[in-house]
Amino acid sequence: MLADWNILSDDLQLVLSREALRRAAEIIADQAEMLAAEMETGCLRDRGGPDALRLLAGVVRVNGQDALGPVGQA
Repeated sequence: MLADWNILSDDLQLVLSREALRRAAEIIADQAEMLAAEMETGCLRDRGGPDALRLLAGVVRVNGQDALGPVGQA
């Protein structure tokens, strides 16, 4: 059974939130890459999309890494 969010400490909430955001960004980037590949193989109509999608994937990954630095005090 999952713990109640409000019971978790602020630090743990922050860690979990950042990890969820990081994972969501990775999923978006992976989906953009897969869509680009589908366009390249001819399964979807290509209107310059693969390059744009790969750019989006790269931006999402870079910004996700930069924005989600270490949490806490070590």
